[in-house]
Amino acid sequence: MTSSRPYLIRALYQWIVDNGMTPYILVDADSPDLVIPREFVQDGKIVLNVAPMAVQGLILADDLITFNARFSGQSMDLSIAIGSVLAVYAKENGQGMMFGEDENGKPSPSAPSGGDKKAKKPALRVVK
Repeated sequence: MTSSRPYLIRALYQWIVDNGMTPYILVDADSPDLVIPREFVQDGKIVLNVAPMAVQGLILADDLITFNARFSGQSMDLSIAIGSVLAVYAKENGQGMMFGEDENGKPSPSAPSGGDKKAKKPALRVVK
């Protein structure tokens, strides 16, 4: 089967925009074949505002995200491989989804864990 990541990214983006929030993507800046403003990279990652008012020509394709945005007044065409996207979330409340890796080393979706990179095991508790 094809990766579910591009479908989830598109769905989350639309959900965030439909709710009047600002969609951000967290990108692994160390990934190859990225065209991003390197001067804004921090700790190997970059956060990008992809709201309709902030970008032009946004294309959320199956293998690549492309758009034009302004950084320090300079227009730039960005190109981000889908596999480099680590999270999609709303700026205002942090709701969205982080992506991890599956057993084959390929990225897979996971629920946000407040910055904790280790997945927690599911647990049940009795509520009285």
